[in-house]
This record gives sequence, structure tokens and C-alpha cells, in this order.
Amino acid sequence: MEAERGPERPPAERSSPGQTPEEGAEALAEFAALHGPALRASGVPERYWGRLLHKLEHEVFDAGEVFGIMQVEEVEEEEDEAAREVRKKQPNPGSELCYKVIVTRESGLQAANPNSIFLIDHAWTCRVEHARQQLQQVPGLLHRMANLMGIEFHGELPSAEAVALVLEEMWKFNQTYQLAHGTAEEKMPVWYIMDEFGSRIQHADVPSFATAPFFYMPQQVAYTLLWPLRDLDTGEEVTRDFAYGETDPLIRKCMLLPWAPTDMLDLSSCTPEPPAEHYQAILEENKEKLPLDVNPVVHPHDHIFKVYTDVQQVASSLTHPRFTLTQSEADADILFNFSHFKDYRKLSQERPGVLLNQFPCENLLTVKDCLASIARRAGGPEGPAWLPRTFNLRTELPQFVSYFQQRERWGEDNHWICKPWNLARSLDTHVTKSLHSIIRHRESTPKVVSKYIESPVLFLREDVGKVKFDVRYIVLLRSVKPLRLFVYDVFWLRFSNRAFALNDLDDYEKHFTVMNYDPDVVLKQVHCEEFIPEFEKQYPEFPWTGVQAEIFRAFTELFQVACAKPPPLGLCDYPSSRAMYAVDLMLKWDNGPHGKRVMQPQILEVNFNPDCERACSKAAPGDAASSLRVVWAPVYKHTLPFLRGAML
Repeated sequence: MEAERGPERPPAERSSPGQTPEEGAEALAEFAALHGPALRASGVPERYWGRLLHKLEHEVFDAGEVFGIMQVEEVEEEEDEAAREVRKKQPNPGSELCYKVIVTRESGLQAANPNSIFLIDHAWTCRVEHARQQLQQVPGLLHRMANLMGIEFHGELPSAEAVALVLEEMWKFNQTYQLAHGTAEEKMPVWYIMDEFGSRIQHADVPSFATAPFFYMPQQVAYTLLWPLRDLDTGEEVTRDFAYGETDPLIRKCMLLPWAPTDMLDLSSCTPEPPAEHYQAILEENKEKLPLDVNPVVHPHDHIFKVYTDVQQVASSLTHPRFTLTQSEADADILFNFSHFKDYRKLSQERPGVLLNQFPCENLLTVKDCLASIARRAGGPEGPAWLPRTFNLRTELPQFVSYFQQRERWGEDNHWICKPWNLARSLDTHVTKSLHSIIRHRESTPKVVSKYIESPVLFLREDVGKVKFDVRYIVLLRSVKPLRLFVYDVFWLRFSNRAFALNDLDDYEKHFTVMNYDPDVVLKQVHCEEFIPEFEKQYPEFPWTGVQAEIFRAFTELFQVACAKPPPLGLCDYPSSRAMYAVDLMLKWDNGPHGKRVMQPQILEVNFNPDCERACSKAAPGDAASSLRVVWAPVYKHTLPFLRGAML
């Protein structure tokens, strides 16, 4: 057993030189105004804020004066076969080295002391999609991470094996934060690994310390704050709770699985639809107020509708003579809003005849965890054939872990894709076969995890090879009761830029198809009229009319279950609502009757207020006014003009 001091840092200054008490109080007040909300949210006691400001301003890292790192070599005298197998899979399969942080100062540490808060450096900060590239290109990074994680690394040049080991082991060390302001890209979760001191702090269910990430805005630098939860004597261990904030014993067990392997095969992986209380809680969280019952308003056939909109595509493309734009929301007959509408109750009371481009409770379609929940009405606890098996990592983590381990035991494919509940454009979306990675992703933003389509139907690009592609259809929901749903038969295609294979899972251009938001990436565009004959040439046994019929059948079933129950368990039947959605899907190979291969549509997501720039900027071939077809209508079936007549 060997103990060493923490990282050597300059000694802490006890006061800021040249600063009067009044200036110090003013600086602290400014600091509290800027950072107080974040510090309170992290539970940092206010008694530490003054010394914290001093340490931040002067970059005081004084943990080495109080703590030391103890290295312990643990050899199990009696070890069963299962334990030996687990140890053999570890980066260092020999005698395990265990590090602990202890209090070394003779006087110990008092929680009431305002100076008992410490800064911890971050050794590596990245976004997951950049991790491999940084390990390969940043000098010294791979070597430092390998040493920190206990991975043997020889030589100076990064090896693929060493990089892969670090990318797997990093989930035992990663912590995360995200910025509250900025663009969608800037607010994506950031993952970081604390320095050698911070990374040696071990877990305890009843910890002696708390930690929290902290972004110091004046210097644009992130640290981890460390402070005691009680007084500690010399020699006592510094610990933190790796599952901080979680009280459910089963979920805690799952969250700690990266450090404490657990067999959860006996737990059922069944995921029935959540109870009614779940949907009521979502309604209250969204602060959405349901409308009163109203009667549909009938307008004369020559009525000119005043449209109020903040959607530029509508403002610039709506040229039909029966519509006129207005700058006054109060005078409008139609509200076409970009943002989500909340107060349907007030609208139904005061202006029941005003048409709106949204339905109450449509988040059941457009938010991924809700989509998976309502889909179980069609396919039971495992979901329907047209939706990949999906788990809500917030509420169904134990079931997912069990299912993952079952598939692992059966030797089945275990590639998964983690997605935020409520983001599009593949932002913060990750493909992985690492259980540890999926468990830890739960700590960033609310996410679902869906089975990655390991056998997609591919499209041959002569310049690249066989690539993934997805299809986007625009559907229009005219009413809930009766259910009247239309689909625009001009669809859009998106392609990957590299030939598909189940490797290089962080290669965006191989595994994703959204290329139109990065000017540096090739965007392959094929119109649907060009795509269909080429698709049928590549797959002569699968005429597109048959494939599209299966796609429309999936749409029908999805909207049937979405409208099957009253709000908030289903979409609200509000006569003044109309809505367009984009349904993104892929095709996968599946086994049909008698073992015959079939193309099974896989709905990926449903998007509110879809980007219709391509539809507006370039007219579709043929008469767009006759290209909107009824997918399912219980009362009548006929074609309607796209958007114009159907919206009315």
C-alpha cells in the first residue's frame, strides 16, 4: 500500500491583494448574480462562494495540501471462475490496482471552513463524435488517457487497439455538462474526464464529498468543484456517489453497472405502455391547456382567410388567392406558428373559429419516448413491427439492461442508437454496442435507446457503393374524429456518403443520412421520380408501389393508435386544428411468411413543423394539386389539393 500527495499546485492565497473589503463584497455579489443559479442547482453551500471566487480568479489548486492518492494492490485469495473471467476482460488482467484519495492533512478537514472547496482540472473534454479523432491526433492525449485508465500502451504512435480500449473504458471516467445558452449545436452535452486526482476518487453509496461541474464564464473554463459533506479526519477516504440523485435501488444498480458488473437476466425486459398518470404528468410538464368543446366553423366558399405566421416558408410561398397574410395575430383566421402553442383553452373560449397548424397533445407523436409508448398499443409491450424496439432510458433502464444482456447471451446483434427525446437532425445521437456507454448517456439529456437497424435495405451509389438511405413523407392530419389523414406522394430521400458496414460506429457519413446542415459535407440529392425506377432496377422483386403500400399501412396504424384514446393519452379532437408532420423512415430486411425476405418499414421519428424548403423552392413534377392522397379515411376517399383545400 502506497500513498502519495495530490497534484502539486501553488499554495492558496488567503486574500486578494490590493482589494478592499467593499470591492471584495461587490465582486462576490457580481459572481453570485452570474453563477448563483448554477451553484444553487448543484447544491454548493453559499459559505464556500467567497473562497471559490478567489480560487477561480487566481487559479488556486490547493487540493495537494489536503489530500493524497493511495495506491492499493488487491489480490483475491479465493476467486470463483466467473470473477476470473470478468478480470480477464479488463484492460490490465493481472493483479488489480486500486486507487483511493484520502485526507492527508494532519488537522483533517472541516466542512464549516469556507476554504473547504477545491478545484479539479479536466484532463480531456470532448464531444463523443470527436473522441476517436482527438485520441489519434492530439499529441500525448492517448498516452495520458491510457495511463489514467490503467491501459497498457507502448510506443509513441496511437494504435487502433489502444484507441478502442480507451473509447470503451472512458465511460467509467466520463462526466458531463451542457451549456444553457447558444445554438442547438453549442448546447449539445460535453463529456470530460477529470485529472488524475479527480479520477481516483471512488464511489460510495454514502459519500463523504460532493462534486459538480462548473463553467466559469469570465475565463470560459470548466472545472469540477469538490467539497465535503461532513468533517473528515486524517486518513479518511474521499468518496462521491457515482449515481448521485437517484434513489430507486434498481435504477441505482443499473447506473453503477460500469463499475460493479451485475447480472440482470432474471429481470423481465417487458415494457408495457405507461399508465394514464404518465401522460397527465407530461401534459402538466408541457404546461399545455386543453381546449373546450367547440363546433366547427363553416366559412363561405369565397371567404378570404387571413393568415398570421412566423414561418418564413409559409410567408414567402403562400400565394393562393384565398389567402392573405396579416401582421396582426388578433385579426387572423389562421395561425401558422413555428413554436408550440400552449393555451388551447383560451383560444377555444375567445376565438373558437381560428384555425391552427397544431393539435393538442401532438407531442405524443413528435417526442420519441411518447412515440414509443403509444406505439405499444399496436404491437404490445415490444412495440409494432414498424418501430425499432425502443426503451426510455429515464423510466425503463432496468428493462433495457436485461434485454441487452439477454441478446448478448443469445449471441444476437447488439448495436443500439441513443437519441434525445426531442431533437432532430441527428443531434446528440450516437450508435454504439457498449452497454456502459448507453447507461452513461442517460446522465446527459433525456434519451431513448432504439435497436439500431443492422440489416437496412441499401441503395447502390455508383460513386460510393451500397449506402443507407431514409425516406421522408409529409403527412397532413385533417381531423382526429373522424381520423382523416393525407400524405403527399412526392417524398424526399437522404443518403449516407460511405458504404454501410457495422463498424466505425462514430463515422457520421457512414451511419447517418442528414447531410444538408453541414456545408463541408457532400449532399447527395435524388428526386423521387428518379429514385423509384433505379430502386426497382436494384430490387426487381420489390416494386415501389408495394413497398409504399406497406409504408402507408404503417402510417395508418400509427395515427390510429395516436388518436385511439382521449387526451392526454391521445391527440385531442379539436375541430380547429390541422397539422403537417414529416415522417422519417427506413426499410429493413425481415423474414416474412415461409421465410421469404420482406422489406419492413421502420418509422424513425415524426417531426412537427417540418422543413419544407426543398418542397417550396422547387416545384414537384406533375400537378401538385392532385398529388395528395388519402391514406385512411372512414367517411370518404378522394384526392384533395395539397395544403390549400385540405387545411380548410
